[in-house]
Amino acid sequence: MAFAEHEVLIRRDAMAVYLYLLDATNLPLWREGVRSVKLLQGPAEAKGAVYRQMVAGRSGLSIPADLEITQARPGAEIEFRVLSGPANRSGGYYLSTEEAGTRVRFAVEAQAEGRFAFLDRLGLLNKMVQRSVRAEVAQLDRLKDVLELQPAV
Repeated sequence: MAFAEHEVLIRRDAMAVYLYLLDATNLPLWREGVRSVKLLQGPAEAKGAVYRQMVAGRSGLSIPADLEITQARPGAEIEFRVLSGPANRSGGYYLSTEEAGTRVRFAVEAQAEGRFAFLDRLGLLNKMVQRSVRAEVAQLDRLKDVLELQPAV
């Protein structure tokens, strides 16, 4: 299993950050490799919502990766899990209010599985997955840039 987390301080209030993150259709605006997102089922921007992400595959083609919001506490926490796609991942965004803005921690855990899981016994797959989740959470810096460039509401 691979795990990574990263945090940033965003100069916006917690509810503005929370609402932006809860709307999964915003993912392509700050997550590299996410090409598009649309609601598949459930209430939009709420616990139980399932979104279809189209993510960039190794061959350059788009691959569907369905994402479910499993927890949503307004202004504080959003958790998710990937239901299908190239990686078995779960994680969340954890928000806390500070004087200068909102501290956001993005944590992701991924398990090696599928036809290449045997490589995990050699430690090769786990290293690749670990590198991937580290790069994924580091994209939180892009979220900071996107949100801080938007006019405050």
